[in-house]
Parts: sequence; C-alpha cells; structure tokens
Amino acid sequence: MQYGTDWNHTVVMPGVTKEQIQQARETDLFAYLQFHEPTVLKRDGPNYRHREHDSLVYVTGKKYWYWNSRGRSINALDYLIEIRGYDLVDAVNQLLGTDTRSVSIPKSSRAVTDQERNVAGEQRKQGNPSAESFSLPWARRCATFAVSYLRRRGISSEVILKCFRLGIFYEARYKGEAVCVFVGKDDEKKARFACMRSIMGKLKKDVYGSDKRYSFCYPPEHPGSRQVAVFEAPIDALSHATLQEVEGWKWDGYRLSLGGTSGVALFSFLERHPEILRVTLYMDNDLAGLVNARKIRSALHKDPMFKHIRVGINPPRTGKDYNEKLLCRLQQIKEDPDVSRQKEAAISI
Repeated sequence: MQYGTDWNHTVVMPGVTKEQIQQARETDLFAYLQFHEPTVLKRDGPNYRHREHDSLVYVTGKKYWYWNSRGRSINALDYLIEIRGYDLVDAVNQLLGTDTRSVSIPKSSRAVTDQERNVAGEQRKQGNPSAESFSLPWARRCATFAVSYLRRRGISSEVILKCFRLGIFYEARYKGEAVCVFVGKDDEKKARFACMRSIMGKLKKDVYGSDKRYSFCYPPEHPGSRQVAVFEAPIDALSHATLQEVEGWKWDGYRLSLGGTSGVALFSFLERHPEILRVTLYMDNDLAGLVNARKIRSALHKDPMFKHIRVGINPPRTGKDYNEKLLCRLQQIKEDPDVSRQKEAAISI
C-alpha cells in the first residue's frame, strides 16, 4: 500500500478518513515545529531553515515551506511521512491529536458529574459558594489548530510559547469542535477559571464553575510590577503583548482579561496585588467599552482601598479592539517593511 504525496490516489487506511487527511495537510507546519521540534528551527535572514535538512526553508513572507533539493513545497503531512518516517495513520493522528491519548489532567480536573453538581448546589444553598465544581476541559495532545488560530490573529510565536509554558493556553474539544482554552490561575498557580473560544465557529463560553475573580492574566517578565493593563478578552491581552514586540516599546506589567466588561476580575486582582499603582483600561472602542471603562475608573476612585491608584483609559486608535489594531499594524508593516514604527500617543478620556 502506497502513502506517497499524490493524495488524490492515496488508499485510505482504516481509522483515518479523507477529511482527516485533508485537515492534516492543512496543518501549519511551522507552528507544529515550534511546539514539537523547536530546536530544528534556525534563523536565515527573514526566513527559517531546518537544522537537520538545510534544503528545507520556511519563506516567512509567503508562509510556506520549500524543499529546495526536491524543487517543491512541503506540508506538515509530507514532513512527518517523508522526513520523520511516520506511516499515514500515525502522521494524521499526530497532527490532529485524534489519538485517544491526551495531556495528563489531575483527578481534580476531571469532567463534572450530575451528582457532583447536585452536591455543589446543596452546599451553595447552605452558604458555601466556593463549593462550585470546576474542571478544566481535557487537553488535546496536539495544539496545532489552536496555535494556527492565534497565528492567524497575529499573535507572535514568542507570546504563544510563553502561554504554553505557563499553562494558561491549550487546545481542547467541545461538542466535537476544536477550541482554544484560556486559563486563569490563583496565586498558588492553581487553575480557577477557564474560557473557551471556537477556532472555526463563534463559540465564546466560560467553563462551568469558573471563578471570574481569577480571570486570564498574562504576567510580566519580571515579578513585582506595579502596573496592570486591562482588556475585555484574552486575545486582546495577547495582541497588546505582540504589539510591544512589533513596535519595540518598553513596558513590563500584568495584562489582565476581564472576560467581558465587568470589573470583578480587576477588583479581585488589585486586592491580591496591593503593590499596583497604575491601571490602564484598554477596553474596546465602542459604546459599551467606553461606558464601562468610565464606570470602573469611577468605582476605583471612590473605593478607599484603591483611590491612590492612577487610572487611565486607552481605547485603540485603530480598529474596534486591540486585536484589530494589531492586525492593521502588521498589514502596514507587510505593505511597507520600512514604515516608521513610532509609538502612538496614549489617549486619556
């Protein structure tokens, strides 16, 4: 049985469908290598080369791999079969994470049963609100789809890698659909909150039992920062971190997602971090975002615990939110690589 790269004539083996093969072919090979074989990537000017196969070149501008010695492009499925020696089924499973194995999840993070929900409900009725059951969705062994999604949204590889290392981002499945999971942790690094974002659809959902007080937070490079930037969604916080890389400005602080426009996560964060002296609200540039930013600022100024904190409001000058701003900025740079990267002045309203 042949498994060459002429996929129109490939014999499909039991356990793998034509649709799965096509999905595997469309997997982002660069993203796969970043998270499974990061040591094989080496810079070559604006592009990348494969350390073990020097004729393999990733053309950054066109976002594809070219195999110089074969005179053709190469996709992720080609790579695993022709270079790493996988058979077809194993290669598809590796790329799609369809193998039954998953990242190990602690027993405390298993799926919530109806019985546990009932027990938690009774405990809450008795005045114990902390009894709400919470469990992280099972993580897929391969996060290629989630990584590709963030890359399409403009998020840099370095920012994504940091999220993986911290355990605050991974890929899961919800009702048969691949989703990104953004995790919020408490001061003991225990997961207390998680929200899901559909990769292909419109799903946006907090995981059952999530504690909004511990929403997603992208930490500073150095501990002890006295400033926090506040966003409505995790993707905006990561966009802000990527913009910093792109434009080269110096800033080191927390990037907190509210998971909407409520100030619950921010007030809880400030209670746990009394060292914070500066809060900047990077809410969406729409009516709801601006109104809620003013409400949060007013509430902070009226609270004796927080009235010493400087609060600024800085909506994006381009686009509705900071992800749109990032994508616009990347498009500008793509069209004119020599475009001046001057910092934009902050808006205070």
